Amino acid sequence: MRKIKEVLRLKWERGLSNRQIAAACGVSRPTVSEYLRRTVEAGLSWPLPADLDEAHLEQLLFPPPPDLPAQARGIPDWQHIRDELTGKNVTLFLLWQEYRQANPDGYQYSWFCEHYRTWRGKLDLVMRQDHRAGEKLFVDYAGQTVPVIDRTTGEIHEAQVFVAVMGASNYTYAEATWSQTLPDWIGSHTRAFQYLNGVPELVVPDNLKSGVTKAHRYEPDLNPTYQDMAAHYGIAIVPTRARKPRDKAKVEGGVLIVERWILAALRHHQHFSLGQLNATIRELLERLNTRPFRKLPGCRRDHFEQLDKPVLQPLPAEPYVYAEWKKARVHIDYHVAIDGHYYSVPYTLIKKEVEVRITHNTIECFYRGNRIASHRRSDQKGRHTTIAAHMPESQALLLLPEGTGGR
Repeated sequence: MRKIKEVLRLKWERGLSNRQIAAACGVSRPTVSEYLRRTVEAGLSWPLPADLDEAHLEQLLFPPPPDLPAQARGIPDWQHIRDELTGKNVTLFLLWQEYRQANPDGYQYSWFCEHYRTWRGKLDLVMRQDHRAGEKLFVDYAGQTVPVIDRTTGEIHEAQVFVAVMGASNYTYAEATWSQTLPDWIGSHTRAFQYLNGVPELVVPDNLKSGVTKAHRYEPDLNPTYQDMAAHYGIAIVPTRARKPRDKAKVEGGVLIVERWILAALRHHQHFSLGQLNATIRELLERLNTRPFRKLPGCRRDHFEQLDKPVLQPLPAEPYVYAEWKKARVHIDYHVAIDGHYYSVPYTLIKKEVEVRITHNTIECFYRGNRIASHRRSDQKGRHTTIAAHMPESQALLLLPEGTGGR
């Protein structure tokens, strides 16, 4: 029972402020204001009539809505509501307010929320979660592998299947790789971004060792190469939290769909190369993304074009160049050893630990986040690549012309 009479007494008889009344009655200040507003609109004043009890007062201030047929009230388009919820900062309360503006005799907020959740609960698990458009790409590997036969030897190699699912539209990407190692993991991400022709705000991987070096409930440690790729594309990597199954529901649902609609369809096929396998996967992927939903209008591609694609970030001018990172101690001769070759850094860093970024063509050295050396990568074991500016002045005078590549 609402404490309406006590609110009115404290306001009009005792002259307390709304804040004081809220504290005394255990209600919120907006509730106090609402009681006072409705009392004035009802034409009541203090003291109230002696025969007006709490129940009749409540009925007078909060009359039941008119008993109108459902069509007159206006039934919300729940699919439109769900699509609108993918917009940034859009809430169910805001959508209810817009619904009431269009339908003044429409349903109350509690009814609106209850019926939306009932409608959403009838969707498939993979469709049921609400995600903001263009925000999250969920990535993982399927539990199943696909056999690839070597034509020459007849040996069978098991290919891994990478899966990526957009949160809002459930638009799906899949491809086969030889392994789950870091180079294949990073390469699958870059090809997934190319398939989407854009970049989401967040990538959500499971705690896979290739991408997450140390699992932690709130702050997992990411592999430096994975972080490097994220910086190149301007995204954030947010791994799923340990022992939080709801974090994994979207990608696990997407993996299940890929296993049922793609991998199961491959069970009677023979493939003799990874390229041949990926060509077949791409055909089946197109069927999956254009297959009509059973309980929603349209298909994954339609939802992607309408929801995710317009708000994806553009791809950078160049795709990410794979790079591995390692830590190295600077030798007494101000060089660091990478794969048997020695590269110079400033002599002031002797015995310091530096980070080295290794690509197919270059070697870059960093100290406390600043790049302090860059070299062309060499495969000559036991040789030195030295830059004169890295040497003490007394030794630099004796150095061969820069760029000779050895000493």
